[in-house]
Amino acid sequence: MNLKQKPVEVSVALAAPDSQIQMNPLDNIMRYTLPQHLPDALFRAYDIRGDAALMTPDITYALGRAIASEIRVINECCAVVGRDGRLSSPALIPHLQAGLLAGGVDVIDLGVIPSPLMYFGTCTQETQCGVMLTASHNPKHHNGLKIILQGKALTFDRLTLLKQRILNQDLSTGQGHYSTRDITQSYIEAIVQRTHLKRPYRVVLDCGHAAGSIIAPQVFEALGCEVIPLFCTIDGNFPIHHPDPSRAENLKHLKAAVLEHKADVGFAFDGDADRLGVICNEGHTIWPDQQMMLFAQAVLKQHPNAPIIFDIKCSQHLEHVIEAAGGQPILWKTGHSLIKAKMRECNAPLAGEMSGHIFFDTPWYGFDDGIYAGTRFLQYMDDYAASAAMLRETLPYSASTPELKIPATESQKITAMQALAENLPEGATANTLDGLRLHFKDGWWLIRPSNTTAYLTVRLEANSDAALNALKQHFTHWVQQTCPELDLSVI
Repeated sequence: MNLKQKPVEVSVALAAPDSQIQMNPLDNIMRYTLPQHLPDALFRAYDIRGDAALMTPDITYALGRAIASEIRVINECCAVVGRDGRLSSPALIPHLQAGLLAGGVDVIDLGVIPSPLMYFGTCTQETQCGVMLTASHNPKHHNGLKIILQGKALTFDRLTLLKQRILNQDLSTGQGHYSTRDITQSYIEAIVQRTHLKRPYRVVLDCGHAAGSIIAPQVFEALGCEVIPLFCTIDGNFPIHHPDPSRAENLKHLKAAVLEHKADVGFAFDGDADRLGVICNEGHTIWPDQQMMLFAQAVLKQHPNAPIIFDIKCSQHLEHVIEAAGGQPILWKTGHSLIKAKMRECNAPLAGEMSGHIFFDTPWYGFDDGIYAGTRFLQYMDDYAASAAMLRETLPYSASTPELKIPATESQKITAMQALAENLPEGATANTLDGLRLHFKDGWWLIRPSNTTAYLTVRLEANSDAALNALKQHFTHWVQQTCPELDLSVI
């Protein structure tokens, strides 16, 4: 297909920005013009994401047309589509759906959902293709698209192809059929069938006023839990805290509630609920790489000698725990689509990222799902008849930081990483798989450019508190000498 398209007239519905009602994009008329230029800032390493102001009606429609063209090329004709609770999502979703329909693809509108429900739809409905309108944990004024084709998340090369299709106007045409569907009960039942708890648990859920509010409380109630909800109504202003459980400041309300209610555990979810944060019954954070240590031990009992994948930001202890449990540790690049591709390549039953993305294959579907990961954590507690605090105490100790974020523009990220790579400190062993992970006698640090936000991401880990403080000083001196323009106040 290589049809030069003139401005296209299609039917859409423009919902009010605060509307939660599913709208049929065939209700009203709007004229679109295919854009001649597309902002590079939208096309990230593993999804489309950026300031929602860049996603004009024409651009969002064109992205729908390009996705439809790719779906048609693989001989599919249908896609499940969902959106999160961001303020810009109700206005953008009709343009996306109009593009898909005009490209000849049937749209099954799943409504306002977290990303795991869109992924679940591609695994259980009549199509393996799906699109989610979301910017995950990005700032509230951002939005974007997560795209699944034939059950696979698109990586940068495929995303670039979408961009070229639009610029070349190499787009399919047709008229797809629009329908709505509610798969929330099917999702809940699928989790209940895979979870077998011997007793009820008291669980605090912090949904951050984001899309997880739609279903997370229902899931845990269906498992017999006493659910204490925090911020479990959708509000795209995120008025209490930003829905990003990788940041310690976003977990303080959850910690307080767990202690106040004497809960067994607390779970926090990000903007589209594909990431998990965990607070134990004593109010301590169990970080995602620590969660992975627990999950890996359980999974390897069922899958001896299996590969377990984790990203470049994870603790060095995770590798040792996996080996001790009889598994094959595989360090890989950060990014949900990159991790999923590596899982398929290695046939891995489990993978995880320090950001909180946890991927279970058997008995789940291999996609990142913070809600399902929370149920697996409960199952682990139940199987070992142990509190969350007791499980945390079994883990190896290290002194470490959470993910730290140094503000940096796109050009600053490139310039800084080049300069740092050319000025490595003495005595360091460098791993350049994804950024710069430098190992020293008493610890390591990582600095890498974020693929989704305007930051350089940093993490440090050492054998002791004293060694960590020394490592921080060493890191700060190295970066200040090499890139004095960077603000290191977070270190």
